[in-house]
Amino acid sequence: MMMREAGQILDDPSADPGRPPSSTPPDAWLEPGRTCEWLRCANRLRVLIDAADYFDAVRAAMARARNTIFIVGWDIDSRLQLTPEGARDGLPAGLADFLCALVEKQRHLRIYVLAWDFAMLYAFEREWLPVYKLGWRTHRRVRFQLDGRHPLGGSHHQKIVVVDDRVAFAGGIDLTRSRWDTPEHEPHAPLRRNANAAPYQPMHDVHAMFDGPAAAALGELARERWRRASARRIELPPVCGTAAGAADTACSDPWPEHVRADIENVELGIALTEPAYANRAGVQQIERMYLDAIARARDSIYIENQYFTASRVGAALAASLAQPNGPDIAVVGPERQTGWLQHTTMGVMRARLHRLIKQSDQHGHYAMLAPTIGGTAHDEFINVHSKLMTVDDELLLIGSANLNNRSMVLDTECNIALDARGDPRVRAMIASVRDRLLAEHLDTTPAAVASALATQRLNTAIASLRHGERTLAALDPVVPDESGELATRMSVFDPEAPLAPQELVRQFLPEAESRPLRGKLLALGSFALFVAVLAVLWRFTPLRDMLSFAALVHAAHELHGSRFGPLAIVAVYVLAASVSVPVTLLIAVSGFVFGALAGSAYAFSGTLISAALTYYAGAALGHDAVRDLAGSRINRISEKLGKKGFVAIVIARIVPVAPFTLINLVAGASHIGLRDYLAGTALGMAPGIVLATTFAQQLVAAVHHPSLTGILLVAAIGAVLVGLSVALHRFFARRS
Repeated sequence: MMMREAGQILDDPSADPGRPPSSTPPDAWLEPGRTCEWLRCANRLRVLIDAADYFDAVRAAMARARNTIFIVGWDIDSRLQLTPEGARDGLPAGLADFLCALVEKQRHLRIYVLAWDFAMLYAFEREWLPVYKLGWRTHRRVRFQLDGRHPLGGSHHQKIVVVDDRVAFAGGIDLTRSRWDTPEHEPHAPLRRNANAAPYQPMHDVHAMFDGPAAAALGELARERWRRASARRIELPPVCGTAAGAADTACSDPWPEHVRADIENVELGIALTEPAYANRAGVQQIERMYLDAIARARDSIYIENQYFTASRVGAALAASLAQPNGPDIAVVGPERQTGWLQHTTMGVMRARLHRLIKQSDQHGHYAMLAPTIGGTAHDEFINVHSKLMTVDDELLLIGSANLNNRSMVLDTECNIALDARGDPRVRAMIASVRDRLLAEHLDTTPAAVASALATQRLNTAIASLRHGERTLAALDPVVPDESGELATRMSVFDPEAPLAPQELVRQFLPEAESRPLRGKLLALGSFALFVAVLAVLWRFTPLRDMLSFAALVHAAHELHGSRFGPLAIVAVYVLAASVSVPVTLLIAVSGFVFGALAGSAYAFSGTLISAALTYYAGAALGHDAVRDLAGSRINRISEKLGKKGFVAIVIARIVPVAPFTLINLVAGASHIGLRDYLAGTALGMAPGIVLATTFAQQLVAAVHHPSLTGILLVAAIGAVLVGLSVALHRFFARRS
């Protein structure tokens, strides 16, 4: 399949092409090759609101699969339970086990799971070793592939499931952690927990379910994505009506009987964002679709989105608001962004775009809103993750694309769109989706929402329906004063075009701070000469024998036995730890070379001395200098160290939240007392040092003199290390 190149962006998104009267069917808006990739019929369409609804429907559909299941996602967690309230189909609860059970039951079924080969930026938010858990460990007909075929800074962000090419799901919900929730969004829902039993905040999202030729088009998309990522093609299953298909049970309908369609026999547009990559032209149909839809709006634009930073979309909204008879625009998003990085980048950019649009709103037609619910803690809120827009009861957009720049140009995205073209039946369905969403947020009924909208403009109707603690609260995000230098370089996090490697470097290493080209070439040439000289010495002198691992270990033992050897060893350890050589590695090497007793003594002494030296370095540099060196993330660490003192240091040493040297610098800059700091360091690191050095010594002994006792001892110490790590992580996660 060859994706078409999207048309050019309008030079002026504010241009008004001349709106037709509301009684006249509008011109065709979905145009293959421009605003969508395909325009295909769907026999049935259902809008699934919140992940409990989606997970139930997608599990039921997959259980009816006969030939193929494609799961395409930004993130996929093998431990996910699609029905945490309890499965009623007799199949396993966990996603990986469920998929394996399906292929065991259906001998012709093959399942293909495609997930983003994610950047290390998200490593701590995701399941470890997904290749093992959804690859090697699973049935041979459940195939797992990581997708890294993207330009620098891009991600695989589509969220698609296709069953037998006959039923498809597309929207904003991944089959992963922290997604499941019901429309009630209860503050303390007992089922809203991840695989480690940790609770998470309420989550609102939207997904679409449809069948017919539109579902087959998504099957085509999934196959093409798999081919690009794996360099292997997947053959199409038998088509119903052919000789092969007619004799097979593959033609059974995978649409679950208990899922009622919102509407039947409609035409859906399927729009894509794909960045230019590997001789493929870029596709920007989703951005074109948004711009055209906003230009057509007459009465109302209702938006739900996780992010709100897309510059061209924002300019189009601002242009619409500048018109005296323009539409009401309601933007529903989360109260704030989750996590430090998102808050400091996307949160600040949302505040800037919000300020720009407010300045254009001369007629009071714009509102930014956030769903709230009573009973949540101060730092909890309903996390809006949906990506939806309705326009005038005429247009419905649902998909994976956020309203940020990267979803318009850089990430792979898939949206579906429904155009009523004046058809009262389709208009009523689009209005019902918006009314269901507003009823959920405002704690009322869709009928009450419809009644209010029958006589009032969109934002006036919303204001009239607000009551109690469960409501839509007005949101007015502002740019924080402390956003710092990172916020001034945020374009790298939400770029308006694919990033070139030199641009990424320029964002964080400005030319004014870098050496001139002559200096760079001189440094590079010197390094090349050094490598060449080292190679000659290695080849023609005894240097190769002198620097062998065995020779280095022998020299360390001789130094250990000399008069000032222990002091020299501690000095080398201190120097290495102070320049950010991983302290865990230094501890393990100490145990490996010097044994448990001497290795522990050296590691303990070197760790404390290095901690003290870098503590004083942090105190001398001051808080601002350390922040500039380490980034704004240290603000939170610094606050914890300053308030909790001794306890915070113990926790930071047991469960490292940042590198050893960084913690030391931050502690010094935070003016925590030296006595508490050193006592916390000693108490937090002593057990780990003893266990690690003992483990290293026993491992060496087991290799040199293998015995059942030695091997069992190594296994026991390893099990203790792993068990303690897991237990402590869980303990502190629950405490936090």
